[in-house]
Amino acid sequence: MLVFGGIQKTTLVDYPGEVACTLFLPKCNFRCPYCYNSKLVFNESTGVKIPESEVFEFLEERKGFLDGVCITGGEPTLHSELPNFCAKLKKFGLKVKLDTNGTNPEMLKKLVSKKLVDYIAMDIKADPENYDMVCHSPVNMDAINESIGIIRDSKLKYEFRTTVLPKFHTKESLLKIGGWLKGADFYALQQFSPAPEMIDQSLEEASKYAKEELESFAKALKPFFNRIEVRNV
Repeated sequence: MLVFGGIQKTTLVDYPGEVACTLFLPKCNFRCPYCYNSKLVFNESTGVKIPESEVFEFLEERKGFLDGVCITGGEPTLHSELPNFCAKLKKFGLKVKLDTNGTNPEMLKKLVSKKLVDYIAMDIKADPENYDMVCHSPVNMDAINESIGIIRDSKLKYEFRTTVLPKFHTKESLLKIGGWLKGADFYALQQFSPAPEMIDQSLEEASKYAKEELESFAKALKPFFNRIEVRNV
């Protein structure tokens, strides 16, 4: 049984087009310095422990109001119990959105083949040459590429997205991402937002790209994608 480290009871933004709640699972195999869920990443106490039974009590109370559930983290695919939980959500009549870093393609295959998810959002941390540097972890790029292929071939709604910081991303590196993901349906550039619980707290003073700069990056990337969006500006 899964135990969640947090819940956002209502969101209109985490699951595009749906009224949803967001559930946060602990543990992650990356150490991205700008991650603001550091307690979840390091599997430390968030002061919240929500077992599955309480989740379904909450969902029963919200029946008819919520359209779906967004499962995020941490990295949800590290949990072997995830497919069973998603199956319960589907039986409950809810749509399921999964946020993932793409390091567990076998889990993605299982979720897609069993029709246990409806929307997948995969974080693209950097261009392939700089993945380890941004993730502060060794990265199996074969697994990342396999996950990208699974998502693109899934016939599900999906998005690829990159949180953009001048420290880690340039126009040139973003264009490399564009070439890498060329033909994907939807790509989002997300503005970096400093937060108190980031893994690298020195980034609280880090510079950000201006809205106009992010929009110019999006314009340059437009030929690579069917749709592109700039967020959090």
